[in-house]
Amino acid sequence: MFWEKKLENWVNEVRHRAALPLRLELWNGQKFDFGSYATPDVTVRVPHASALTYLLTPSLANLGEAYVEGKIEVEGKIREIIAVGNALAANTLKADGKFSRITRTFRHNKEKDAEAIRYHYDVSNDFYKLWLDQNMVYSCAYFENGDEDLDTAQLKKIDHILTKIQVQPGQTLLDIGCGWGALVLRAAQKFGAKCVGITLSENQYALAKERVKQAGLEDRVEIRLQDYRDITGSFDRITSVGMFEHVGLNNLPMYFSRIRSLLTDDGIAMNHGITTTDIDNGESPYGGGEFIDKYVFPHGELPHIGMVLKTMQEGGLEVFDVENLRRHYAKTCGIWADNLEARADEVRKTVDDRRFRIWRVYLAGSSYGFERDWVSLYQVVCRKAGRSASTLPWSRDYIYQAAQ
Repeated sequence: MFWEKKLENWVNEVRHRAALPLRLELWNGQKFDFGSYATPDVTVRVPHASALTYLLTPSLANLGEAYVEGKIEVEGKIREIIAVGNALAANTLKADGKFSRITRTFRHNKEKDAEAIRYHYDVSNDFYKLWLDQNMVYSCAYFENGDEDLDTAQLKKIDHILTKIQVQPGQTLLDIGCGWGALVLRAAQKFGAKCVGITLSENQYALAKERVKQAGLEDRVEIRLQDYRDITGSFDRITSVGMFEHVGLNNLPMYFSRIRSLLTDDGIAMNHGITTTDIDNGESPYGGGEFIDKYVFPHGELPHIGMVLKTMQEGGLEVFDVENLRRHYAKTCGIWADNLEARADEVRKTVDDRRFRIWRVYLAGSSYGFERDWVSLYQVVCRKAGRSASTLPWSRDYIYQAAQ
């Protein structure tokens, strides 16, 4: 049959390029090993001939879709599955054209952005509780020494941010994309700030408000279900953690201009967000970005750090501190992936199997991408442009002295 010859040629081509710890098992009992391994790390089972189209063009989008939609079954540890999937793509596809780091832009408006946020974050609070830290911080942790557990590293991340922007008692703080409220709660409790946190996720809004009430901080922390384009007033400090990925490349100057308009004249802001390492703002290679857009973050767009700095200045902001936390996010996503695996039976009680498979691939795949410099994570501290240089700290010592 035609497909048999085509499959055999493809297997031989991959074998010629690399010996992979992979076994392919077909519905008719045929087996193909891609390397000389007595027990391969990963086994892919194909229940029907129609699924072979996903394998013969094994982009990360095709492989991910086949797994998520149940077209194939995969056996093995998730980190090894991700590594083998990437190796299949790299040894089959050309790293150019549609499988290169293409740049796509989307039209953003309040309705579409709210819909995308709800898709990702309103899965289930119980779902996220099972694999996040105890404070439910869904962004890159900060491993000061590298050996911290996730709970400790996430608190250190929040303190690292609030120390960098020099939060003082009595100051007003706006957190754009506040999640389940961990940062504003910490800012009020430890740093004495008066906080407003906004989110478009109804699930996050409800739980964050409940947490504020339980902490007895309703007089110092306000949680709003609100779009960043609708905020008014002025704030001494502004944080945006893991949110600007939803803004859109074309909207970044407007977004940063909006932050500027909300800052007091001597205010300080921080943007903590994921960036692409492609200088043309391209997505993860081999169709990784296509998978994420379809299944994980609809209409998400990642800028290169160069574009972040440029559009901040276009928005009237001066950048005075930049820190790369790529290594920290690789570790964070790896821990999340391990937590999801360890509690898989409990997780499956909160979401259907399709959603579980999406997040299983996404978390482990993200760790892989951060580890290999496909994507990165930057904290950028800024203020209104044109301010006197004399008001800036002379060094970064204040950040680390406060942590001692």
